[in-house]
Amino acid sequence: MRARRSAYRVVIAAVVGIGLVACSSTGGKPAASGGDSAVGTANTPRIKIAMVTHAQVGDTFWDTVRKGAEMAAAKDNVELTYQGAEQAPEQANAIQSAIDSKVDGIAVTLAKPDAMKPALAAAADAGIPVIAFNAGFDAWKTANVLGYIGTDEEASGRAVGDRLNQEGAQHVVCVNHAQGHVDLEARCAGITETFKGRSENLYVNGNDMPAVQATMTAKLQQDPSIDYLVTLDAPFAMTALNTASSTGSKAKVGTFGTDAEVAKSIQANGVQWAIDIQPYLQGYLAVDSLWLYLNNRNLIGGGQPVLTGPAFIDVNNVASIAEYAAKGTR
Repeated sequence: MRARRSAYRVVIAAVVGIGLVACSSTGGKPAASGGDSAVGTANTPRIKIAMVTHAQVGDTFWDTVRKGAEMAAAKDNVELTYQGAEQAPEQANAIQSAIDSKVDGIAVTLAKPDAMKPALAAAADAGIPVIAFNAGFDAWKTANVLGYIGTDEEASGRAVGDRLNQEGAQHVVCVNHAQGHVDLEARCAGITETFKGRSENLYVNGNDMPAVQATMTAKLQQDPSIDYLVTLDAPFAMTALNTASSTGSKAKVGTFGTDAEVAKSIQANGVQWAIDIQPYLQGYLAVDSLWLYLNNRNLIGGGQPVLTGPAFIDVNNVASIAEYAAKGTR
């Protein structure tokens, strides 16, 4: 608990620092709020930052990450390039391209860290600072990066397992849409660690939503004892909810990640809850932390991960974030 509170204070301190920078860039006047347009630009030399993620095509989560990154880039006088490459070799090639184009910094996700390490070593050899975010909580310290911004995914899974126990669930299926992704595997492993009932993993093809629904349909029809489906990204939660309804299953649905559709579903008592991992904040801090390091050698986290979650969004608090989810920033 003490370590988690410390990490929480780090995030708050970082956000406060961001606010102070925004004020200083507008001559001491407070920055206006709302929308996706930055108000005021940092009076620092223009720099170039490359963001390379393992994004799947059409995934709303990564749209939100990118919005946060673009907001920070606009504020920080950063030329931002963004590339989503689902396969690790493609990610590594994108990093090498960024090195060749002489970027000033790189923000990268480490979904499959072992495959990324040679490219990250090349960035280090070129003197280019790298921040890991979103994926790689257990791997970033050995990957030639300055720090990590995201969540402890196994701890998040344990929190889900505890909640399922409190709700009286007996048979839980963790729906993994990207087999081999270290953080998704960690989420399911965390659930298994603390959940007292029966738990199992179901691997689906995250690039083909009709196939996802077909696989879940077959599973629910095969085993009517399943009373909870836990998905690992918001879009899959709605498919799980529709699948449970169409098959007549009693299974409830919870998910990691949220978006406007999931927020509305929670308000309507459809999806039961969502783990909020704050993708907008992850993208924002990934860019902003590199700007701080390049301009002032600040290191957010001081050698420790900067946590952006987990926290549960449910019917009790969803109203407080629904308007932001509707804007695509939560």
